[in-house]
Amino acid sequence: MIPSTTFASRPLIKTGWRYLLHNPWQSILMILGITLGVAVVVAIDLANASAEHAFDLSTEAVTGRATHQIVGGPDRVDESLYANLLREGVIDIAAPIVTEYVSSPQLDNNLMRLLGLDPLADQPFRNYFAGNPGQENRSTSLQELTSFLTQPNTILISSEIAAQYDLDPGSNLTLEIGGQIHPVTIVGLLTPADSLSRRALDNLIIADISTAQALTGRIGKLDRIDLILPENIGSQSSTNEAAIRASLPISASLQSVEARTGTVEQMTKAFRTNLSALSLLALLVGLFLIYNTMTFSVVSRRPMFGTLRCLGVTRREVFIMVISEAFLITIINTSRRVTPRHRKVFIMVISEAFLIGLLGSILGLILGVLMGQAAIRTVTQTINDLFFVLSVRGIQIPVESLIKGALLGIFATILTSAPPAWEAASVQPRAALSRSGLESKAQRVVLFAALAGIGLLIAGILTLLYPTRDLVVSFAGTFAVIIGFAMLAPITTIVLMRVIQPPLNRVLGVLGRMAPRDVVHSLSRTSIAIAALMVAVSVTIGVSIMVSSFRHTVILWLEQTLQGDIYISAPSLTATQPSTPIDPAILTTLQGWPGVVEVLTLRSVDVDSPDGPVHIAASSNPSIANERSFLHLNVPAEEVAKEMNDGAVIISEPLANRMNLQSHSTSLSLNTDLGLREFPIAGIYYDYSSTQGTVLMSLDIYRQHWEDQAINAIAINLEPNVDSDQVVIGLKDEMSDKQSLVIRSNQVLRFEVLEVFDRTFAITGALQLLATIVAFIGVLSAFLSLELERQRDFGILRSIGMTMRQLWGLILLETSLMGSIAGLLAAPTGYVLAYILVYIINRRSFGWTLQMQVLPEPFLQALLVAVLAALLAGIYPAIRISNLTEAEAMRYE
Repeated sequence: MIPSTTFASRPLIKTGWRYLLHNPWQSILMILGITLGVAVVVAIDLANASAEHAFDLSTEAVTGRATHQIVGGPDRVDESLYANLLREGVIDIAAPIVTEYVSSPQLDNNLMRLLGLDPLADQPFRNYFAGNPGQENRSTSLQELTSFLTQPNTILISSEIAAQYDLDPGSNLTLEIGGQIHPVTIVGLLTPADSLSRRALDNLIIADISTAQALTGRIGKLDRIDLILPENIGSQSSTNEAAIRASLPISASLQSVEARTGTVEQMTKAFRTNLSALSLLALLVGLFLIYNTMTFSVVSRRPMFGTLRCLGVTRREVFIMVISEAFLITIINTSRRVTPRHRKVFIMVISEAFLIGLLGSILGLILGVLMGQAAIRTVTQTINDLFFVLSVRGIQIPVESLIKGALLGIFATILTSAPPAWEAASVQPRAALSRSGLESKAQRVVLFAALAGIGLLIAGILTLLYPTRDLVVSFAGTFAVIIGFAMLAPITTIVLMRVIQPPLNRVLGVLGRMAPRDVVHSLSRTSIAIAALMVAVSVTIGVSIMVSSFRHTVILWLEQTLQGDIYISAPSLTATQPSTPIDPAILTTLQGWPGVVEVLTLRSVDVDSPDGPVHIAASSNPSIANERSFLHLNVPAEEVAKEMNDGAVIISEPLANRMNLQSHSTSLSLNTDLGLREFPIAGIYYDYSSTQGTVLMSLDIYRQHWEDQAINAIAINLEPNVDSDQVVIGLKDEMSDKQSLVIRSNQVLRFEVLEVFDRTFAITGALQLLATIVAFIGVLSAFLSLELERQRDFGILRSIGMTMRQLWGLILLETSLMGSIAGLLAAPTGYVLAYILVYIINRRSFGWTLQMQVLPEPFLQALLVAVLAALLAGIYPAIRISNLTEAEAMRYE
């Protein structure tokens, strides 16, 4: 319990609050900086959490309570296997499954999942037919279930989806599946039995297994067989698994659900980690802002602190006064060594640092949720483009994300306020009454800050050189490098101002001499503002160089890989890998088309391996190896094509990194329809189509090992002087009544690939912009604080003859000098950051080796942004000073 002396001190408790209320602009800038920093972190965290939650729901919707699955190769599982295993008693609790992603114009073309199942066998796995006991219609009626099982092309959807789109039993839908349009009829509505079923049914269309087979063209085939095996890890479970594996044909395998979903989810881990790191950069810039503003808060009250010290207040009491009321109360309640006198002093002081952190965190959480709703769309689109199909129907707001954001905001504010609080507590009473005391101390620690910055640079570089794929370690090293450069801002400012002062003096006279001197004499504020702006601008440079290098590398890669004139594929739900089969009749039509010289086919499919799913691209192009650039070769370059025709494969760099198949690996194990087979690796090639990685092999070799005649994409080579655009138009007209196909010329396909690339980095650009905005606020805060603190000086200058124009020139010259320093220091920082991103972070995250392209534009743009931001930040302080009379300015204390 807090002692009664606390309540006697209530008038003094309001001191800190009154200070914040009497300095609204300073308080608003502090709150705004931490608000934006917290909001960015929370928004990205919510977007990542929503995507992960959507993946879990999507997986749970189709796996239910299954513990294991029987899966086949590209040709899937024959439905007779399910009947045989049941008849022989090998499996007890099992359910056949057919699944596919579909869309419908009646459902606003939202991505939905068609789930084909057997209602009688599916009850132990999914609770979709039980209904809600609290609803009038507890379950699917017998009539609806009869129609569902006996009538063709009938489906069930949830009652909530039906209400959303104004649908009823008997309504007709058209489903687009693999470029084909299929009419279906809703024969019943499913009422979710619980919240889990409600979320799972949110993007599901349920069909009978035979209906799903007909709609997807998989007659006699199953995507998998779901199983529930005993949970105990005993002999019974091991025996069951061994018996099942012994009864399976070599083309099928038994896998745990956890292993399959974990492998897929792992693909997006690096992507989500990168986003989180970028959001933390915005918070890092916000920390500089809070530190700078808290420093001014302390400086502006140094006379008050000096007076308190003269009256007997101890250093410890002053320190706690600036730091945290929350910690203060904790100390009082837990520490027996605190005297009653200390308790009274502790309680009477309120920490504006804690209050600002709390307010900024609350506003940051609100803004973060709003920003997260926009970020989730971008994150989901990128996952669909690069990884796998994901349907996110709403943002999730986990409590832990909000708690993390709030704690980051509060503790970031407290930590950044600790140095100025310590300075206020440690200063001697007479020095505290002197306004020059802090600047003298700042000048003395410049060398120490520079040495500490060099130490952080060395530590960061050593951390990055440590061979690990742990992104947390890599980002820790990156942050150390950035902070190390930021700590060089004070000494860089002093050196550059001394260098620039003589020429400015000759050109601008007294203003050119005063401006550099004022920047150096206010180093405690100006250096922090410069560091904050430098960090934001350097991030802009580093990310810009990384993105432009990536784009340049992709363009070179496209020139090597896209050799055909026209490309044809069925509509796919992912942008990088075609997955929908093309009607075989299309191929016959193309081979006889006028002007066509060569028709090349591609089969793109995922197969299983001992190390998880592996993507295969099997091509009929005999010279495909000559269209690739290789990172490593196990055979001479001229023999790669021959080796591939004889059964060898080439693997992409991302796959080699993901599966640890480096230059020493000579073979790859894959589960084929003929059993486990070893494929010689002829080489590792550069590829930027997927972070999952790809195995490239001959189509003939693929069909020797898998009973799969399907194709996903077609490349057409035309005769010379044949207009590819006219051929595309003719093919679209011809194929329109056969299958919905995407037919594109080489040029259009390249444009679409680059469009996907630009879309992928859209959220990165948004984070860059937010970091720059936070830095701008920091600079504005620093300049406002600096100029208001110098009101008396400006009043004296005005009284001795300085014109208003000269005053504006002095203020804007100072701000432009600070912006220039930030821009110049950001250049080497941005280059080093770009090098880290290109050669370390990207390679460890995605397995890509990029060709770094350094152009002058990012550096020039960054310098311009820094100077412009500084100039704009100086306008408001100049207006404030201009509106004061000489007498008012000279009376300022």
